[in-house]
Amino acid sequence: MALTVKEIDALKPGDRAYKRSDAHGLYIQVEPTGGKLWRLKYRFDGREKKLALGSYPIVSLADARQRRDDARRLIANGVDPSAEKRKSKLRSKIAADNTFGAIADEYTAKQKKDGSWAPATSKRSEYLLSLLRGSLWPMPVASIEAIDVYAAVKRIQDAGNVESAHRTMQLAGAVFRHAILTGRLASDPTRDIRGGLAKRKVTNYAAIVDPEGVGQLMRAIDSFGGQALTKLALQLSPHVFVRPGELRSAEWREIDFDNALWSISPEKTKMRKPHHVPLSRQSIAILREARQITGPSGYVFTGIRTRARPLSENTINAALRRLGYGPDEMTAHGFRSMASTLLNESKKWHPDAIERALAHGEPDKVRAAYDRSQYWSERVEMAQWWSDYLDQLRKGGDVVPIGGGRANSSAPRT
Repeated sequence: MALTVKEIDALKPGDRAYKRSDAHGLYIQVEPTGGKLWRLKYRFDGREKKLALGSYPIVSLADARQRRDDARRLIANGVDPSAEKRKSKLRSKIAADNTFGAIADEYTAKQKKDGSWAPATSKRSEYLLSLLRGSLWPMPVASIEAIDVYAAVKRIQDAGNVESAHRTMQLAGAVFRHAILTGRLASDPTRDIRGGLAKRKVTNYAAIVDPEGVGQLMRAIDSFGGQALTKLALQLSPHVFVRPGELRSAEWREIDFDNALWSISPEKTKMRKPHHVPLSRQSIAILREARQITGPSGYVFTGIRTRARPLSENTINAALRRLGYGPDEMTAHGFRSMASTLLNESKKWHPDAIERALAHGEPDKVRAAYDRSQYWSERVEMAQWWSDYLDQLRKGGDVVPIGGGRANSSAPRT
């Protein structure tokens, strides 16, 4: 006779487990602990088997009968429901193991192990991928559709970060392609949403590149009336060709006064090796003054509120605004453009020496090694010439004649 809910509720535990049958192999087993478990007894390939269907009352009588009927249909089609259940659990485990987040972690680890990412690139990429932790991260990668990716990156865009949204989508695409190459995904869903985000704004770092304007800027910097460390950072910026972030995060352990050398560690640069910056006499003098304030250890240019952190990201730009230079006139990054333009226009230095000074990407390993060996002495000479030239412009001196000066400077030395 088929069971009823009332009968099931009335079943009490005994000293040993016992069972009460329903119909078509379905029964409920009552444990000594009081638990009530649904089981299905069936035959497959001539063997008697049992299939667990859940516990009562989480699985109701009606649900248990539905699960029994589903299993019987599988049996009728030549499928063992116990084997199918194991496969289903395995599929669930595979899906759980192959979430977007798990594959993203695997991809970033591979990029770092292979040396495909410089430390700075790695840090930036991991940050951008972390923006997807609240959306794509826990999802099985095979279940992610284009609309899921679009919704995730559009939230980043809507927060006012258009460039970050584009870069995050590119990185997500790289993760999906890694999943494809490792046999866990059929296609990249980011292909279907290209063009869906707002267009990127072309970033041009405003810079003063005419000699007279540079002289005015140098005089304005000397007149800066703000924090002493901010002024020193401003004064050093034109003399060195480093990126603003590299200047802000400079540490005293990187500065070698005896050899007039600043060695920037790779995790602070876009390169994969330390970037060595020759320091002119003027740069050394500025750094010695800063050392009296923050040395001999820690950051060169510390934050205003705490010495445990470097100068804030917008300090140099804010100082330039205070001096009256708008964002369309001069920026912290513009000091690099200023040096690049005027050094190239001087025709005194090999273009590759200038590129090496700017720590731009190297075209290939052979040329990179050649550049390092060929241009270091030229870079040392160029750093001092550039600082002397800035002093000349500050005083209102004549501009350097184009093509004058150094002999054979436009060709590599042999």
